[in-house]
Amino acid sequence: MKLWGGRFEAGPSEVFERFSGSLAFDRRLIDADIEGSQAFARALERVGILTAEERARIVEAFDQMRADAASPAFFEGASDEDVHTLVIRKLKERVGAVADKIHTGRSRNEQVSLDTRMWVREEAERVRALLCGVMGALLDLAVRYSGAVIPGYTHLRRAQAVLWPHYLLAYFEMLARDWERFGEAQRRAGVLPLGAGALAGSGFPFDREAMARDLGFPALTRNSMDVSGDRDFALDFLYAATVAMIHLSRLAEDWILYSSEEFGWLELGDAVTSGSSLMPQKKNPDALELIRGKSGRVMGCLTALLVTMKGLPMTYNRDMQEDKVPLFEAADQLAGSLEMMREVIQSARLNPAKPAAAAEESWVVATDLAEALARAGTPFHEAHRIVGRFVLESVRRGKRPSDWTAEEMAGFAPEFTADFAALLNPEAGMASREIPGGTGPHTVAAALAAARERLGEMSK
Repeated sequence: MKLWGGRFEAGPSEVFERFSGSLAFDRRLIDADIEGSQAFARALERVGILTAEERARIVEAFDQMRADAASPAFFEGASDEDVHTLVIRKLKERVGAVADKIHTGRSRNEQVSLDTRMWVREEAERVRALLCGVMGALLDLAVRYSGAVIPGYTHLRRAQAVLWPHYLLAYFEMLARDWERFGEAQRRAGVLPLGAGALAGSGFPFDREAMARDLGFPALTRNSMDVSGDRDFALDFLYAATVAMIHLSRLAEDWILYSSEEFGWLELGDAVTSGSSLMPQKKNPDALELIRGKSGRVMGCLTALLVTMKGLPMTYNRDMQEDKVPLFEAADQLAGSLEMMREVIQSARLNPAKPAAAAEESWVVATDLAEALARAGTPFHEAHRIVGRFVLESVRRGKRPSDWTAEEMAGFAPEFTADFAALLNPEAGMASREIPGGTGPHTVAAALAAARERLGEMSK
């Protein structure tokens, strides 16, 4: 069955049909296509194209079709060019000739846009729930080791001491922004295209506001040419997915390092790691490596659609059919990665002594000393120079911070008064960082509580 053909003397070749068909991937839109078509049947009744009895038969047939479509057998043997043609054919099998009226005043251009927007809105909601799951796991892990001290890094070099919950809250903030981005993608997709026609608007006096209410769309598209050629909402989703995967990839990279023998901070559960076919001693962080690898696939999906859209003239072009594969691929890889990351986090066990020792034996306290000198009246550039010389002397003599006494410090620089020795303990320096967003213990405890409250609001 074709939705077009009167203008043609001959049908398409087998090669063209095979090349241009999209049912293999756009079948995922069938629920949206059925729901949108039911709403359109009600709109057709309001303008007198369908009688109430015809509308009722069509809507009921669509309900049956949706239930049947849950079985793979529904699609067996289907040779339709796309899901929209399949749905119309199946409708005609159920209700007869009245099915031919369902496409009155509607273009596949607006129909595809509607179906994809509905799918994006639903998928964005699913992703937001998965993000909440990962954020909740991070908070649980933070509370489990609430007092653990670790070195914070810049340039992958030990920089300043922070609390383990402060570190995990950094990823919580990243994922919270992702949650917001998917909300924005959901909002941008929630603009009803029905009534736009192929590009010039419908020739029938449809009540677009009524259709929008029927389908739960909060807004209408404003320009029929724009909506015909618009895939910004798909790009918004793909951008949000790409950034979320970047965040997961960064966390994966951290934990691949932290769970290595060289760091020894973390132990990952057996359920999320694997062994070697040759080396019996191996426990490899495969789940995290796969997340890191899949981030590249999602970035590729965004790039693919960007390149597809970049040179298209107004309005609809068949190139835009190529939006679905990257959209579905990115959604699948992101959802799988979020599910996997939650399991990894839940399996992780911190060995607090290891990062604490790394902080204590390194010079993460150097900034604390310099700032204390500045608070005592030494100009900061001079304070920076004094502490730099102090660290250099320590390195030359093989001394750790804890090896210095107050008397030795005063002997090195008179600016180091007796109370400076306490700052050689990383925890003392952290206590000075009770500023909003800082790693001071009271600030971090409050941030954890606030994050839990925010997560509760996100999860509603």
